[in-house]
Amino acid sequence: MQQSEAQALETVRSRLTKRFPELAEEAVANAVSAASSEMTGPIRDYVPILVEHNARARLTKQQGHPPQPVVDLDRKG
Repeated sequence: MQQSEAQALETVRSRLTKRFPELAEEAVANAVSAASSEMTGPIRDYVPILVEHNARARLTKQQGHPPQPVVDLDRKG
C-alpha cells in the first residue's frame, strides 16, 4: 500500500526530528513545510524524498555545519 503524500511528509518530519534532536520540533516542522512549499510541479511521486533532502540541508545549515553526504543504507545496489 502506497502512503499518501501527507503521510509520507509526516514520516519525513518524524525522521528529521530524530536526526536533529538538538533542534526544536517546530524548527524541523518549519523546514519540512518550507521545503514542501517549494515543490509545486504536477509530478508528485518524488516530493517526499526531495522535501527530506531539502529540509535536511536547511537544518544542517541552521546548525552551522556544512552539508554531509547522505548514505542510504536501505538502498540495494
